[in-house]
Amino acid sequence: MEILWFLIAMAMLAAVIGPFALRRRSGIRQVAPGSPEAADPDTYGFMRQEELDIRLPGPDQDLLDVLDVVQHTQDWRAASQLLAGTPKDGEVRWQRVQAFAGAASLELQQRPGVGGAWLRAWRSESPKDAGGAQVHAEFLVQQAWRSSTAGTDDFRIILEEARAVCGEAALLAPGDPVPYIVELAVARGLGYPHEQFDQLWAKVIDRAPEHMGAHLGALHYWCEKWHGSRQEADHFATTAAARAPHGSLLAALPLFAVYEHVPDVNLVQGFYQSAVVTKAMEGALFAVHSARPDDPMLAHVRHLLVLFLVRSERWAEAMNQLVRVDGHVGALPWTHSGDPAAEYTVYRNLAVAGYEANGGSPATLLR
Repeated sequence: MEILWFLIAMAMLAAVIGPFALRRRSGIRQVAPGSPEAADPDTYGFMRQEELDIRLPGPDQDLLDVLDVVQHTQDWRAASQLLAGTPKDGEVRWQRVQAFAGAASLELQQRPGVGGAWLRAWRSESPKDAGGAQVHAEFLVQQAWRSSTAGTDDFRIILEEARAVCGEAALLAPGDPVPYIVELAVARGLGYPHEQFDQLWAKVIDRAPEHMGAHLGALHYWCEKWHGSRQEADHFATTAAARAPHGSLLAALPLFAVYEHVPDVNLVQGFYQSAVVTKAMEGALFAVHSARPDDPMLAHVRHLLVLFLVRSERWAEAMNQLVRVDGHVGALPWTHSGDPAAEYTVYRNLAVAGYEANGGSPATLLR
């Protein structure tokens, strides 16, 4: 992986290859909306930007239905019932815990002191409910990052409380990996020493050795911007990918490691066509093609692939991913933007333009 570090080290003075650079280098011209020459994403059945769902990476109608009920009635019981019926050893439970916690956190931000009352009621009226404890712990984690600055006293106080609630949740549901997965973010924020983090990680993999969401949480800890390095993050990702059984999306983990260490500025022309990035993309594409169609983490990998494929000017492959994820944009890399729907739409439009500039059309797109 030395090539990757060399390429990244060179990336200190120029802007990252973005939509403008892509258009210039590929010969794609931006034209006025409505122009006869304008590429029209609507012809591919894509949803309008304002209709894109930023809450989830992919469809989960049961979750959306329950969220609607909970937020309109402020009654937590439907959420409790959904989590109670969701298997504890899969990705879906973790995603639903995140979604309920995120909804409560956003409500509180929009209506300070009032929003998220249903979660407070859940915890007070049913303190032994394992699902409620898990959502509460994740809510605190999200609140720490949403309402305070990393490293401040407020940040640490909220995360210390989250750690305590993780402990409660673990006692309420022995064998459930979710409390320990939530604590991975606590460990990152509080700066657990490596030995302490390894002990926490052992509890996770004892319960869910192939959990993609958990691996992504651990990868963040090992990144250079937190408590590891590029080399440690790469080692973690490549080791997990090498051990992954056929059909596991863990084969895509090295692409997430590359993404976490792409610098804000980039001097290297052709960085996204480099051997290191190409190898990581091919691993992710292999994982996508081998995974179960109903794998709940599949959309996460597809969304990240869209960014890399567009930047690599692999237009047809980008379109192939877009037609499978369009409609939901609550995933990396779009959620790093202040407006995930707008960020996603820029890349989608570039993919359409590049695809059509090279002879593609709705009729030639394989679905």
